[in-house]
Amino acid sequence: MDRADAAQRLAELREAIRHHDYAYYVEAKPDVADVEYDALRRELTDLEAEFPELVTPDSPSQRVAGQPVDAFRPVEHTVAMLSLDNATTPDHLREFEARLGRALPGAGFRYVCEPKIDGLGVALLYRRGRFVRGATRGDGRVGEEITQNLRAINVGGKKSVPMVLRGRLADVPEVEIRGEVFMPRAEFEKLNRGLEEAGEATFANPRNAAAGAVRQKDPAATARRPLDIFLYHVSEARELGFTTYEETLQAMREAGLTVNPRTEPCSTLAAVIDYCGRLEADRDALGYDADGAVVKVDSLEQQWRLGSTTHHPRWAIAFKFAARQATTVVQSIDVHVGKTGTLTPVAKLEPVELAGVTIRNVSLHNEDEIRRKDVRVGDAVLIERAGDVIPYVVQVVMARRPPDSEPFTFPERCPVCKHAAVRIPGEAYWRCPNSACPAQLKERLRHFGSRRAMDIEHLGEAVIEQLVERRLVGNFADLYRLAVDDLVELERLAEKSAHNLVAAIQGSKDRGLARLVNALGIRMVGERVAGLLANHFGSMTSLREASVVELNEIRGIGEEIAESVRKFFDDETNAEVIRRLEAAGVTMSQPGFAADAPRPLIAKTFVLTGTLASLTRDAARERIERLGGRVTSSVSKKTSYVVAGEAPGSKADDARRLGVTILDEPQLLELLQRR
Repeated sequence: MDRADAAQRLAELREAIRHHDYAYYVEAKPDVADVEYDALRRELTDLEAEFPELVTPDSPSQRVAGQPVDAFRPVEHTVAMLSLDNATTPDHLREFEARLGRALPGAGFRYVCEPKIDGLGVALLYRRGRFVRGATRGDGRVGEEITQNLRAINVGGKKSVPMVLRGRLADVPEVEIRGEVFMPRAEFEKLNRGLEEAGEATFANPRNAAAGAVRQKDPAATARRPLDIFLYHVSEARELGFTTYEETLQAMREAGLTVNPRTEPCSTLAAVIDYCGRLEADRDALGYDADGAVVKVDSLEQQWRLGSTTHHPRWAIAFKFAARQATTVVQSIDVHVGKTGTLTPVAKLEPVELAGVTIRNVSLHNEDEIRRKDVRVGDAVLIERAGDVIPYVVQVVMARRPPDSEPFTFPERCPVCKHAAVRIPGEAYWRCPNSACPAQLKERLRHFGSRRAMDIEHLGEAVIEQLVERRLVGNFADLYRLAVDDLVELERLAEKSAHNLVAAIQGSKDRGLARLVNALGIRMVGERVAGLLANHFGSMTSLREASVVELNEIRGIGEEIAESVRKFFDDETNAEVIRRLEAAGVTMSQPGFAADAPRPLIAKTFVLTGTLASLTRDAARERIERLGGRVTSSVSKKTSYVVAGEAPGSKADDARRLGVTILDEPQLLELLQRR
């Protein structure tokens, strides 16, 4: 593969992985099997290793997956909530131990193993033993604050999260505990039976039910859902004086936190392999969904020395259980249209029970995948739920193929707008290029009005469906022309609601350039990149005039993103929509922007440790970054300053050992004010 082909394939892989990350971490609706996702990530990292000059800062290999959802207040994790590397065979576990041995020659390793709960990752913050904040994992670096909802979760009236800690953790100035919220399997089945009897939509699996319950805006609604939690991790435990992972688990038990009773110490790798086999054999009796076992090095000193990649800790690995399989029949193959125009074939199946869930649909991904597996209407197919989550076609049962079956022909036109579909050479997906396609327009409008974009309250899915179907809205700018008289004719929208929606739309005009750029739905531009662009250029005019070279010079903007931004603004339809938005009074500049504002901390890297008295870590981080500095979670020789608050822990020791400058809180404040 030459460099040009590699660049094209890397762009496809990055787009596919971002799409699957969003579906899994944000929407809680995974849309691809774990085995397929892992294959995409392996291909990405292998290609980037072969062509290191093509690695971009925004590549999924350089960050934790996903994005925080468009709701609740964002919370930045002090230490990133990373993913885990995967193993599927005992040999993979042996390779894991071999890697440990190469990293720490001569060291012996003990392990702790625990079930890998298929739920929603959360972080609980306690100050002086009192629960003060809870957050979702989000994208691993920024999650959502769900404090009140975590206070509410319970099973049978028994609260799942303790409000006050006991024992050794009770007097710690600040400690973060991580865990997994889940819905017990029996409670999930009871919930779905009730929903079915009420004629309401049921949940696909316990993970989706738990994720939906935790994200309820009303904590009372969360309290009505039977949720439980297992806690498994004390952040920065080494700094608190703990020496082993097992020791932290015992402290958590003494504090009143629920640790999974199936957690076991293992003194050898043979014991680890035995544990994984026993747990897999018992999975149906666990009472909750677990898709594997997590294996962790017990020594916290060894964990610290092994460190992490940007994706996963090197001292832990997830052993994934074998997928469950079943056979069913393909009743039809429909093509769905995504918000970017991607045409995705979906097989409608005869309903079949698989690992406790009824499977009715399965994605066939793209034309190449259908051809490779030769899936046809009427075929019997073997499906599995890899990781017990995503239904996935393994193969066609050729012996049961009907004699009159015909190969599936991919449509030449979009099934919604009938525009001719296109397939760019080298890409796996057909796309509808019609930007006015109703299916794409609905998705784009949902994003435009979402909380982290223009934040238009009352612009819900049902309203958008009617606005598009009645041709009241054909692009973003049309929203700002809507009047109450236009809206009162819509179903289930009374005059008061129409007034509220018009007021919300008009009130969104002053959100600023960063939110507007995010709202426009530029490919590869999310909230973070939109902020970089807005803070660099300050106005829509300057941004629209920027060349690919100028865009690429911004720290954090790679060549792919630069070209995507330039392509968006070169499109005359997009340019016209922006002109109309400006004419409607939508703000086209970034509040507080000053082209000559000093950024004296550029190239300076800070690490925060301990508790600060006069400001939170988030506030300190914001002030440092506003002046151009960067805040990281670990100390290295490249660290400029370690800021040590109360009970700073081992990071201050690391700074002294490496010769890094240590600032106390008054020195930090003086540095920020002096600048």
